Amino acid sequence: MSEIVNTLETILKINSPSGFTKDIINYLISEFRHLPLNLSITNKGSLLVSFSDNPELVIASHVDTLGGMVKQVNSDGTLEITKIGGLQLNSFEGEYVTVRNYAGELYRGTFLMNNPAAHVNNRLGETKRETGVMSIRLDELADTPDKIKKLNIGTGNYVFFDTRFENTKSGFIKSRFLDNKACVAVMIQLIKHFAEEGYKGDTAFYFSNYEEVGHGACVGIPESAKELLVLDMAVVGDGCNGKEDMVSICPKDSSGPYDFDVTNKLMKLAKDFKINHVIDIYPYYGSDGSAALASGTDVRVGLIGPGVSASHGVERTHINGLLNTYNLTYYYIINFKY
Repeated sequence: MSEIVNTLETILKINSPSGFTKDIINYLISEFRHLPLNLSITNKGSLLVSFSDNPELVIASHVDTLGGMVKQVNSDGTLEITKIGGLQLNSFEGEYVTVRNYAGELYRGTFLMNNPAAHVNNRLGETKRETGVMSIRLDELADTPDKIKKLNIGTGNYVFFDTRFENTKSGFIKSRFLDNKACVAVMIQLIKHFAEEGYKGDTAFYFSNYEEVGHGACVGIPESAKELLVLDMAVVGDGCNGKEDMVSICPKDSSGPYDFDVTNKLMKLAKDFKINHVIDIYPYYGSDGSAALASGTDVRVGLIGPGVSASHGVERTHINGLLNTYNLTYYYIINFKY
Protein backbone atom coordinates (compact mmCIF):
# COMPACT_ATOMS: atom_id res chain seq x y z
CA MET A 1 0.00 0.00 0.00
CA SER A 2 2.83 2.39 0.81
CA GLU A 3 4.13 2.00 -2.75
CA ILE A 4 0.86 3.34 -4.17
CA VAL A 5 0.92 6.33 -1.82
CA ASN A 6 4.58 7.07 -2.59
CA THR A 7 3.85 6.84 -6.31
CA LEU A 8 0.85 9.13 -5.88
CA GLU A 9 2.95 11.74 -4.08
CA THR A 10 5.55 11.59 -6.86
CA ILE A 11 3.16 12.03 -9.76
CA LEU A 12 1.23 14.80 -8.01
CA LYS A 13 4.45 16.83 -8.14
CA ILE A 14 4.44 16.59 -11.94
CA ASN A 15 2.24 19.36 -13.32
CA SER A 16 -0.10 17.99 -15.98
CA PRO A 17 -3.13 20.14 -16.81
CA SER A 18 -4.93 19.17 -20.01
CA GLY A 19 -2.72 20.12 -22.95
CA PHE A 20 0.53 20.03 -20.93
CA THR A 21 0.96 16.35 -20.13
CA LYS A 22 4.26 15.56 -21.85
CA ASP A 23 6.22 15.61 -18.58
CA ILE A 24 4.08 13.00 -16.86
CA ILE A 25 3.88 10.81 -19.97
CA ASN A 26 7.69 10.91 -20.16
CA TYR A 27 7.82 9.95 -16.48
CA LEU A 28 5.58 6.95 -17.13
CA ILE A 29 7.71 5.85 -20.07
CA SER A 30 10.81 6.03 -17.88
CA GLU A 31 9.07 3.81 -15.30
CA PHE A 32 8.04 1.15 -17.82
CA ARG A 33 10.65 1.16 -20.59
CA HIS A 34 12.83 -1.45 -18.84
CA LEU A 35 9.91 -3.87 -18.47
CA PRO A 36 8.87 -6.45 -21.11
CA LEU A 37 5.93 -4.35 -22.28
CA ASN A 38 4.72 -2.76 -25.51
CA LEU A 39 4.68 1.04 -25.22
CA SER A 40 3.05 3.30 -27.80
CA ILE A 41 2.10 6.98 -27.87
CA THR A 42 -0.79 8.42 -29.85
CA ASN A 43 -0.38 11.54 -31.98
CA LYS A 44 -2.09 13.60 -29.29
CA GLY A 45 0.20 12.28 -26.59
CA SER A 46 -1.64 9.55 -24.66
CA LEU A 47 0.18 6.36 -23.69
CA LEU A 48 -0.74 2.70 -24.15
CA VAL A 49 1.15 0.12 -22.08
CA SER A 50 0.30 -3.39 -23.24
CA PHE A 51 1.12 -6.94 -22.23
CA SER A 52 -0.22 -8.18 -25.57
CA ASP A 53 -0.04 -7.31 -29.26
CA ASN A 54 -3.83 -7.52 -29.45
CA PRO A 55 -5.26 -6.71 -26.00
CA GLU A 56 -8.90 -7.54 -25.41
CA LEU A 57 -9.13 -5.83 -22.01
CA VAL A 58 -8.00 -2.22 -21.53
CA ILE A 59 -7.72 -0.50 -18.16
CA ALA A 60 -7.82 3.30 -18.47
CA SER A 61 -7.11 6.36 -16.34
CA HIS A 62 -6.39 9.97 -17.22
CA VAL A 63 -3.17 11.77 -16.33
CA ASP A 64 -4.44 15.27 -17.09
CA THR A 65 -5.74 17.55 -14.36
CA LEU A 66 -7.46 20.88 -13.97
CA GLY A 67 -5.39 24.02 -14.41
CA GLY A 68 -5.32 27.48 -15.88
CA MET A 69 -3.90 29.55 -18.71
CA VAL A 70 -3.07 33.25 -18.84
CA LYS A 71 -5.84 35.07 -20.72
CA GLN A 72 -4.46 38.59 -20.47
CA VAL A 73 -2.16 40.86 -18.53
CA ASN A 74 -4.06 43.48 -16.52
CA SER A 75 -3.05 47.12 -16.23
CA ASP A 76 -1.62 46.56 -12.72
CA GLY A 77 0.55 43.63 -13.83
CA THR A 78 -1.75 40.92 -12.49
CA LEU A 79 -2.77 38.07 -14.77
CA GLU A 80 -6.32 37.15 -15.66
CA ILE A 81 -6.73 33.44 -16.38
CA THR A 82 -9.02 31.17 -18.33
CA LYS A 83 -9.93 27.84 -16.75
CA ILE A 84 -8.73 24.47 -18.00
CA GLY A 85 -11.42 22.03 -16.94
CA GLY A 86 -13.95 22.53 -14.19
CA LEU A 87 -12.06 24.57 -11.60
CA GLN A 88 -14.23 25.55 -8.62
CA LEU A 89 -12.93 29.09 -8.21
CA ASN A 90 -14.14 29.52 -4.63
CA SER A 91 -11.94 26.55 -3.71
CA PHE A 92 -8.89 27.69 -5.66
CA GLU A 93 -9.01 31.26 -4.37
CA GLY A 94 -5.87 31.99 -2.35
CA GLU A 95 -3.92 29.07 -3.82
CA TYR A 96 -0.25 29.45 -4.69
CA VAL A 97 0.53 28.96 -8.37
CA THR A 98 3.40 28.62 -10.80
CA VAL A 99 3.29 30.36 -14.18
CA ARG A 100 5.34 28.83 -16.97
CA ASN A 101 6.42 31.44 -19.51
CA TYR A 102 7.10 30.92 -23.21
CA ALA A 103 10.74 29.98 -22.55
CA GLY A 104 9.84 27.40 -19.90
CA GLU A 105 10.89 29.62 -16.99
CA LEU A 106 8.77 29.35 -13.85
CA TYR A 107 7.38 32.21 -11.77
CA ARG A 108 5.47 31.99 -8.49
CA GLY A 109 2.31 33.80 -7.57
CA THR A 110 -1.08 33.62 -5.83
CA PHE A 111 -4.58 33.36 -7.30
CA LEU A 112 -6.74 36.08 -5.70
CA MET A 113 -9.74 38.30 -6.09
CA ASN A 114 -8.99 41.62 -7.74
CA ASN A 115 -8.49 44.34 -5.12
CA PRO A 116 -8.26 41.60 -2.45
CA ALA A 117 -7.57 43.72 0.66
CA ALA A 118 -10.50 43.65 3.10
CA HIS A 119 -9.41 47.04 4.47
CA VAL A 120 -10.12 48.78 1.16
CA ASN A 121 -12.77 46.53 -0.40
CA ASN A 122 -15.81 46.13 1.84
CA ARG A 123 -17.68 44.13 -0.83
CA LEU A 124 -15.01 41.45 -1.09
CA GLY A 125 -17.01 38.71 0.62
CA GLU A 126 -20.18 39.20 -1.43
CA THR A 127 -18.55 39.31 -4.87
CA LYS A 128 -19.24 36.26 -7.04
CA ARG A 129 -16.09 34.29 -7.74
CA GLU A 130 -15.49 34.22 -11.51
CA THR A 131 -12.48 34.64 -13.73
CA GLY A 132 -13.24 38.25 -14.72
CA VAL A 133 -12.82 39.46 -11.13
CA MET A 134 -9.92 37.22 -10.13
CA SER A 135 -6.27 37.23 -11.12
CA ILE A 136 -2.76 36.05 -10.32
CA ARG A 137 -0.57 38.30 -8.21
CA LEU A 138 2.96 37.47 -9.35
CA ASP A 139 5.78 37.43 -6.81
CA GLU A 140 7.80 39.82 -8.96
CA LEU A 141 8.39 43.57 -8.91
CA ALA A 142 6.33 43.90 -12.05
CA ASP A 143 3.25 46.09 -11.75
CA THR A 144 2.72 47.09 -15.38
CA PRO A 145 2.16 45.17 -18.59
CA ASP A 146 5.56 46.30 -19.91
CA LYS A 147 7.34 44.85 -16.88
CA ILE A 148 5.41 41.59 -17.24
CA LYS A 149 6.37 41.47 -20.92
CA LYS A 150 10.05 41.64 -19.95
CA LEU A 151 9.50 38.40 -18.00
CA ASN A 152 8.30 36.82 -21.26
CA ILE A 153 4.91 36.18 -19.66
CA GLY A 154 1.68 36.60 -21.59
CA THR A 155 -1.44 35.12 -23.11
CA GLY A 156 -1.29 31.34 -23.46
CA ASN A 157 1.13 30.64 -20.62
CA TYR A 158 0.16 27.68 -18.44
CA VAL A 159 -0.78 28.13 -14.79
CA PHE A 160 -0.09 25.27 -12.36
CA PHE A 161 -1.89 25.23 -9.01
CA ASP A 162 -0.12 23.86 -5.92
CA THR A 163 -1.41 20.49 -4.72
CA ARG A 164 -0.81 20.66 -0.92
CA PHE A 165 -0.32 16.90 -0.68
CA GLU A 166 -0.64 15.40 2.81
CA ASN A 167 -0.72 11.79 4.01
CA THR A 168 -2.34 11.79 7.44
CA LYS A 169 -1.66 9.26 10.19
CA SER A 170 -5.32 8.22 9.97
CA GLY A 171 -4.86 7.10 6.37
CA PHE A 172 -6.37 10.02 4.51
CA ILE A 173 -4.68 11.42 1.42
CA LYS A 174 -5.34 15.12 0.93
CA SER A 175 -4.34 16.88 -2.28
CA ARG A 176 -5.65 18.69 -5.27
CA PHE A 177 -5.86 16.61 -8.44
CA LEU A 178 -6.55 13.24 -6.86
CA ASP A 179 -8.86 13.32 -9.87
CA ASN A 180 -7.28 11.39 -11.40
CA LYS A 181 -3.74 10.95 -10.14
CA ALA A 182 -5.07 8.56 -7.47
CA CYS A 183 -6.12 6.04 -10.11
CA VAL A 184 -3.00 6.64 -12.17
CA ALA A 185 -0.95 5.58 -9.12
CA VAL A 186 -3.08 2.44 -8.82
CA MET A 187 -2.49 1.62 -12.49
CA ILE A 188 1.27 2.15 -12.22
CA GLN A 189 1.50 -0.35 -9.37
CA LEU A 190 -0.72 -2.87 -11.15
CA ILE A 191 1.50 -2.72 -14.24
CA LYS A 192 4.65 -3.22 -12.17
CA HIS A 193 3.10 -6.11 -10.24
CA PHE A 194 1.92 -7.96 -13.35
CA ALA A 195 5.26 -7.38 -15.11
CA GLU A 196 7.18 -8.75 -12.14
CA GLU A 197 4.90 -11.80 -12.04
CA GLY A 198 5.49 -12.53 -15.72
CA TYR A 199 1.85 -11.98 -16.66
CA LYS A 200 1.08 -12.85 -20.30
CA GLY A 201 -2.61 -11.98 -20.60
CA ASP A 202 -4.36 -9.93 -23.26
CA THR A 203 -4.50 -6.76 -21.17
CA ALA A 204 -3.35 -3.19 -21.80
CA PHE A 205 -3.31 -0.02 -19.72
CA TYR A 206 -4.22 3.30 -21.31
CA PHE A 207 -3.21 6.69 -19.90
CA SER A 208 -5.35 9.37 -21.53
CA ASN A 209 -4.41 13.03 -21.49
CA TYR A 210 -7.45 15.15 -22.36
CA GLU A 211 -10.20 13.71 -20.15
CA GLU A 212 -10.81 16.90 -18.15
CA VAL A 213 -11.80 18.72 -21.35
CA GLY A 214 -13.93 15.89 -22.73
CA HIS A 215 -11.99 14.02 -25.40
CA GLY A 216 -9.51 11.85 -23.52
CA ALA A 217 -10.24 8.33 -24.80
CA CYS A 218 -11.86 9.35 -28.08
CA VAL A 219 -8.79 7.77 -29.68
CA GLY A 220 -6.10 5.39 -28.48
CA ILE A 221 -8.12 2.32 -27.50
CA PRO A 222 -6.86 -0.64 -29.60
CA GLU A 223 -9.29 -2.08 -32.15
CA SER A 224 -8.78 -5.50 -30.58
CA ALA A 225 -10.29 -4.30 -27.28
CA LYS A 226 -13.53 -5.94 -26.21
CA GLU A 227 -13.86 -4.35 -22.77
CA LEU A 228 -12.72 -1.06 -21.28
CA LEU A 229 -12.52 -0.73 -17.50
CA VAL A 230 -12.14 2.92 -16.54
CA LEU A 231 -10.56 3.87 -13.23
CA ASP A 232 -11.57 7.37 -12.16
CA MET A 233 -12.45 9.15 -8.95
CA ALA A 234 -15.79 8.24 -7.41
CA VAL A 235 -18.29 10.82 -6.22
CA VAL A 236 -18.76 11.58 -2.52
CA GLY A 237 -21.63 13.89 -1.55
CA ASP A 238 -25.32 14.31 -0.82
CA GLY A 239 -27.50 11.87 -2.73
CA CYS A 240 -24.57 9.59 -3.59
CA ASN A 241 -23.29 6.44 -1.90
CA GLY A 242 -19.54 6.99 -2.32
CA LYS A 243 -17.17 6.58 0.63
CA GLU A 244 -13.53 7.65 0.69
CA ASP A 245 -12.39 4.28 2.06
CA MET A 246 -14.30 2.20 -0.48
CA VAL A 247 -14.34 1.60 -4.21
CA SER A 248 -17.46 2.70 -6.08
CA ILE A 249 -18.91 0.70 -8.96
CA CYS A 250 -20.83 3.06 -11.23
CA PRO A 251 -23.62 1.62 -13.42
CA LYS A 252 -24.58 5.08 -14.77
CA ASP A 253 -23.41 8.69 -14.84
CA SER A 254 -24.76 11.76 -16.65
CA SER A 255 -23.49 10.41 -20.00
CA GLY A 256 -25.70 7.33 -19.67
CA PRO A 257 -25.48 3.74 -18.45
CA TYR A 258 -22.34 1.61 -18.56
CA ASP A 259 -22.36 -1.98 -19.75
CA PHE A 260 -24.76 -4.15 -17.76
CA ASP A 261 -22.67 -7.32 -17.88
CA VAL A 262 -19.40 -5.57 -17.00
CA THR A 263 -21.05 -3.85 -14.05
CA ASN A 264 -22.48 -7.13 -12.80
CA LYS A 265 -19.11 -8.86 -13.11
CA LEU A 266 -17.56 -6.10 -11.03
CA MET A 267 -20.28 -6.43 -8.40
CA LYS A 268 -19.84 -10.21 -8.21
CA LEU A 269 -16.05 -9.98 -7.92
CA ALA A 270 -16.32 -7.37 -5.17
CA LYS A 271 -18.68 -9.64 -3.25
CA ASP A 272 -16.72 -12.85 -3.85
CA PHE A 273 -13.39 -11.35 -2.78
CA LYS A 274 -14.86 -9.30 0.08
CA ILE A 275 -13.82 -5.95 -1.34
CA ASN A 276 -15.45 -3.00 0.43
CA HIS A 277 -17.53 -1.30 -2.22
CA VAL A 278 -20.68 0.65 -2.99
CA ILE A 279 -22.87 0.87 -6.07
CA ASP A 280 -23.45 4.45 -7.07
CA ILE A 281 -24.87 6.71 -9.78
CA TYR A 282 -23.10 10.03 -10.48
CA PRO A 283 -25.37 12.97 -11.37
CA TYR A 284 -22.83 15.34 -13.00
CA TYR A 285 -20.04 13.21 -14.38
CA GLY A 286 -18.48 11.86 -17.57
CA SER A 287 -15.44 9.61 -17.99
CA ASP A 288 -12.98 8.31 -20.54
CA GLY A 289 -15.51 5.56 -21.05
CA SER A 290 -18.09 8.17 -22.05
CA ALA A 291 -15.62 9.69 -24.54
CA ALA A 292 -14.72 6.30 -26.01
CA LEU A 293 -18.36 5.35 -26.52
CA ALA A 294 -19.29 8.75 -27.97
CA SER A 295 -16.46 8.44 -30.50
CA GLY A 296 -17.82 5.11 -31.73
CA THR A 297 -15.37 2.75 -30.02
CA ASP A 298 -16.98 -0.69 -29.99
CA VAL A 299 -16.26 -1.80 -26.41
CA ARG A 300 -18.18 -2.76 -23.30
CA VAL A 301 -17.36 -0.22 -20.61
CA GLY A 302 -17.26 -0.35 -16.82
CA LEU A 303 -16.37 2.41 -14.35
CA ILE A 304 -14.90 2.14 -10.84
CA GLY A 305 -12.79 4.29 -8.53
CA PRO A 306 -11.98 5.35 -4.98
CA GLY A 307 -14.28 7.82 -3.27
CA VAL A 308 -12.93 11.38 -3.48
CA SER A 309 -14.38 14.12 -1.28
CA ALA A 310 -14.71 17.71 -2.58
CA SER A 311 -14.03 16.80 -6.19
CA HIS A 312 -12.46 19.55 -8.32
CA GLY A 313 -11.59 21.36 -5.10
CA VAL A 314 -9.56 20.47 -2.02
CA GLU A 315 -9.87 16.76 -2.59
CA ARG A 316 -9.42 13.89 -0.16
CA THR A 317 -9.50 10.09 -0.31
CA HIS A 318 -8.33 7.27 1.95
CA ILE A 319 -5.67 4.61 1.49
CA ASN A 320 -8.35 1.94 1.87
CA GLY A 321 -10.18 3.43 -1.10
CA LEU A 322 -7.01 3.10 -3.16
CA LEU A 323 -6.46 -0.47 -1.95
CA ASN A 324 -10.04 -1.53 -2.72
CA THR A 325 -9.74 -0.03 -6.20
CA TYR A 326 -6.45 -1.85 -6.74
CA ASN A 327 -7.89 -5.18 -5.57
CA LEU A 328 -11.07 -4.98 -7.64
CA THR A 329 -9.06 -4.10 -10.76
CA TYR A 330 -6.59 -6.91 -10.04
CA TYR A 331 -9.29 -9.53 -9.72
CA TYR A 332 -11.09 -8.24 -12.79
CA ILE A 333 -7.90 -8.68 -14.83
CA ILE A 334 -7.04 -12.17 -13.66
CA ASN A 335 -10.64 -13.35 -14.07
CA PHE A 336 -11.17 -11.69 -17.44
CA LYS A 337 -12.97 -13.81 -20.00
CA TYR A 338 -14.84 -12.33 -22.92
